[in-house]
Amino acid sequence: MEHEKSRQWKGIELIASENYTSQAVLEALGSHLTNKYSEGYPGARCYGGNEYIDQIEALCCNRALEAFHLDSKSWGVNVQPYSCTSANFAVFTALLQPKDRIMGLDVLSGGHPSHGYTIAGRKKVSATSIHFETLAYSVDPQTGLIDYENLERLVSAYRPAILVCGGSAYPREWKYENFRHLADKYGAILMCDMAHVSGLVATQECVSPFEYCDIVTSTTHKILRGPRGGMVFFRKGGRPRKNGSTAEESSYDYEEKINFTIFRSLQGGPHNNHIAGLAVALKQVASKEYKDYIRQVLQNTKALADAMVRRNFKLVTGGTDNHLLIWDLRPLGITGAWFEKVTELCHITVNKCTVYGDSSVRGPGGIRIGSPAMTSRGCVEKDFETIAELLSNAVTIAQSLQRDCKSQKDPKLASSSVVQSNKDVVELKRKVEQFSSAFEMPGFDTGSMKYR
Repeated sequence: MEHEKSRQWKGIELIASENYTSQAVLEALGSHLTNKYSEGYPGARCYGGNEYIDQIEALCCNRALEAFHLDSKSWGVNVQPYSCTSANFAVFTALLQPKDRIMGLDVLSGGHPSHGYTIAGRKKVSATSIHFETLAYSVDPQTGLIDYENLERLVSAYRPAILVCGGSAYPREWKYENFRHLADKYGAILMCDMAHVSGLVATQECVSPFEYCDIVTSTTHKILRGPRGGMVFFRKGGRPRKNGSTAEESSYDYEEKINFTIFRSLQGGPHNNHIAGLAVALKQVASKEYKDYIRQVLQNTKALADAMVRRNFKLVTGGTDNHLLIWDLRPLGITGAWFEKVTELCHITVNKCTVYGDSSVRGPGGIRIGSPAMTSRGCVEKDFETIAELLSNAVTIAQSLQRDCKSQKDPKLASSSVVQSNKDVVELKRKVEQFSSAFEMPGFDTGSMKYR
């Protein structure tokens, strides 16, 4: 554990889905709340002794609604999912029958496997595709942007029961109004997985999916800086009448179905330490300091993107509107898998990522880079200029090592002692550790915490 703490402190963390949570959240996670069993929901548990656990979960739910500016008469939330993948599958299980149809963004275009993932139309990888019928929509191969005209053609032909927007590697704004139009026109439930942009939504620094969607899911870590878990938000109360309709007003029926599916259908007892940690994080999310943090995240991502473009590196869609960017490495003659391994030796953490045009996740042509983690440590725009230069140095090293190793098909070559002792790798690692160690790390030096 101490080795891992040191790795986090000395390295540059650029994985878009990782972050540093606060000491206060860590204290809740490591608390006596781990001891208590509390299957069920506040006021309806399978065990006694849950008076205070009920208060904690109710507080967490209230803070979740407040953080995302939601009226409790129109929206409800479940904070028990163990992850966002669990939350997504719970929604599908609650609202659909086996073999009903779902449409989400293709994994090769930046979508998430939990929205449906089938390899080459044959092997069903995710549980979503195993238990339901799934069809993916894609980005335009020229621009990297979602092709909304083609999306409508697919939706009109496939008629999904649930249409999913949101992904894990899409650097631009989502046009939720387009999805709402299609959902209404073709009779689909509209669901958004906002796991990656939830912090932007909470601080109103991007378009809110809550204005358009019926269901919204999210992780609780990533940009929210909370513990690892998931949430499901669902509409409740009366449904709005369609224009010109004289039909009687009906009500949303999501709440009971989703709550029952999370417990008892899919999960057992909730992780009370996680729910307490989430309640702490959501209070932080509602603060002015967090809004300032998100604005800095966006400024840092733009600064990094601009610095990469000035170095003639190719970014998918040409830039970014949010907290992440996708770097297309194919023009440089290296793969995302190879670059990920080389940068790890230099103490920079990124993750390989497919880009449009890739035929398989096994040989991804790019990497995904995010600014949230290093922003949590205090980095500003000039620091991301430095990070861009360090990444540029890493590219040169990766290209040189590839020539030396003769093959990039086996990334394990990058862990050989010859590569690790390469003088350029050693020197870049020294620079990275010198740079990163100058910044605070939440939980490492608790005396200098900025958002305790």
